[in-house]
Amino acid sequence: MVTSASDNAERPTLAEMPDEAEHALRFTRAREAQSNALIEDYVELIADLLLTTREARTTDIARRFGVSHPTAIKNIARLKSAGLVESRPYRGVFLTEEGEQLAQQVRRRHRIVVDLLVCLGVPTETAELDSEGIEHHISSDTLAVFERFLQNHAGK
Repeated sequence: MVTSASDNAERPTLAEMPDEAEHALRFTRAREAQSNALIEDYVELIADLLLTTREARTTDIARRFGVSHPTAIKNIARLKSAGLVESRPYRGVFLTEEGEQLAQQVRRRHRIVVDLLVCLGVPTETAELDSEGIEHHISSDTLAVFERFLQNHAGK
């Protein structure tokens, strides 16, 4: 592979890279966020279905995520193991108290990220799409900064 001078200018030097422990911590946080994203998305969707249709059936969950029924069942089983949902025969899936709390946190985080992106000039539809990835990867400290920014810039 041939590299140009501009390629080298964009690469960090070894001195600019974080030490190994810091680097590992960053990647660990990213992997944890990735793992939690699926759980959070399922809990949020189940909460939304319960609010709008009063039931969250596995079939509806699978369709909305665009996954197979067995995949949805497997992921719902993970939620059950984590104590976030329970199912009732012929009644679908319901959130536990812990699941409802998580759904509220996820919705709040989603709303703040969307509002920030829109405040920065991102079209609403794009902000909604982009927030689906961003919302799972920001810390509570960063979220608090986003929220303060929005409070200071409301209506401007």
